[in-house]
Amino acid sequence: MANTTSAKKATRKIARRTAINKSRRSRVRNFVRKVEEAIASGDVTLAAEALRAAQPELHRAASKGVIHANTVSRKISRLAGRVKALAAPAA
Repeated sequence: MANTTSAKKATRKIARRTAINKSRRSRVRNFVRKVEEAIASGDVTLAAEALRAAQPELHRAASKGVIHANTVSRKISRLAGRVKALAAPAA
């Protein structure tokens, strides 16, 4: 248990940040899940729309330090590739 007042304040701060980060992370997951579901349904316009909505959320999470920037770039790149493949005519 924290003994000093500064350590007590630090634990309060950490608890607050953890709650905020948890909410941001779940928000990002929801946006990514919507893209995944749109891809699974095969709806190109819905998938593209969902991806456009997810991109700023992912970048925001990276700027806030919730998710690493490279992870965000990788996720967006892979999702965009899947949406593009969905849009391409099946050969």
